Amino acid sequence: MSAIDSILLIFHYLFIVYTVVIITFYILLAIISIVETVEYKKKNKFVNYKEILSSNISPSISIIAPAYNESLNIIENVRSLLSNYYANYDVIIVNDGSTDDSLEKLIEAYNLVKVNYLINQQIPTKPVRGGVYKSKNPAFEKLIVVDKVNGGKADALNFGINISTNKYIACIDVDCLLLEDALQKMIKPFLELTETTVIATGGVLRIANGCTIKGGKLLDVNMPKSMLERSQILEYIRSFLLGRMAWSRLNGLMVISGAFGMFDKKIAIEVGGYDTSSVGEDMEIIVRMRRYMEEEKRNYRVAYIPDPLCWTEAPDNYKIFISQRNRWARGTIEVLRKHKKIGMNPKYKSLGLLSFPYWFIFERMAPIIEVIGIIYLCILIAFKELRWDYAFVFFLAAYLFTVVFSLVAIISEEKTYHQYKKKGTGLKLITTILLEPFIIHPFVLYAAIKGNFDYFFNKDAKWGEMKRKGLTEIENISD
Repeated sequence: MSAIDSILLIFHYLFIVYTVVIITFYILLAIISIVETVEYKKKNKFVNYKEILSSNISPSISIIAPAYNESLNIIENVRSLLSNYYANYDVIIVNDGSTDDSLEKLIEAYNLVKVNYLINQQIPTKPVRGGVYKSKNPAFEKLIVVDKVNGGKADALNFGINISTNKYIACIDVDCLLLEDALQKMIKPFLELTETTVIATGGVLRIANGCTIKGGKLLDVNMPKSMLERSQILEYIRSFLLGRMAWSRLNGLMVISGAFGMFDKKIAIEVGGYDTSSVGEDMEIIVRMRRYMEEEKRNYRVAYIPDPLCWTEAPDNYKIFISQRNRWARGTIEVLRKHKKIGMNPKYKSLGLLSFPYWFIFERMAPIIEVIGIIYLCILIAFKELRWDYAFVFFLAAYLFTVVFSLVAIISEEKTYHQYKKKGTGLKLITTILLEPFIIHPFVLYAAIKGNFDYFFNKDAKWGEMKRKGLTEIENISD
């Protein structure tokens, strides 16, 4: 056997092992997630959140929403944040140096005036620009608007933490739509686990593209026409329902979606708040908080609930989609490198021995291994070493597993929260499942590889801007 044959054989077995291991992980995570979701539904079936957690003695929460040039969404989304059933909360909108008329719209819509307000500078941030505003209308007494110098999303969140006087913080993208009972459900894990410090909770994020939204409320759930948008709906269902629930059960959750997550403010301040230099600040702060708790030898959990609590607008064109996934890839690399001490370190328990290796091998390295696999295939063809029958069976098996896994995800959604009730929705999702690997996945792979390249060779790569149509326009693009 020649040296080339030996190398090709090694690659052959490595790809087989990698494929078997990743499929096994996906199956186990899906099983754990489904069991946990069913148990959660049974346990909370008769809980009256509105009565139990809407009293004035309930834990205090600050919703912090950074806003930068969000003129299209700002009024509707602030209205949705102020419509929450929870009693003991306030809403802090941090206008992060917007250059559009976001602030002017807020002042006019909510009758805001500038006030003197104590800011406890526990975390360094960019300074105030225009001041702090409160409403003269008692109906909007929960609203606080801050106009500050632009410093980025992480800096705006840190400013919100500084100005908050409440025990817990709920960090949300201002372009997201928060359901009325979201705070009741998100705070519950903090109250249930009395012997364990819950440092953060997350919930299911759903895509609002195609939905009917009026007055800051979700009125009707529809399926968008675009294959790109539908594929993201499918991806979110897979990720949130068949992944994060399992990682929560294993106490290995490493990320809470930046679109909506709740934190113990005291712990967030102890670790220094959000990292303003990171493009993956939502993942980074969770890993840093977990690392801190492990090093302090404190009993803790990062909780997750499967309720669909927050709806957001997803990219509807490939340029913005690729930019978003590029940033996700750079953020993942950055966090794993920054906290590499955790990897395979028994000191960090499940975080170091299970979560970190999984993220490194099956998230960080997955696109690189896939590209190496494509190159390997081309080499086999060039040297006329490819067994076409074997290759066909391998690709068919991989494709069928992807299809079946996605089908399990939408069946799980159907049997639990059943958000997509319209006639024909199932057929559209199944069509998306069948076509996604051929139409959408190549763009995902390209974005991930470009993210790797940009991280190491393009230091000028930016955070990535998400240009939105605005949730108030979404109702016009549904089926």
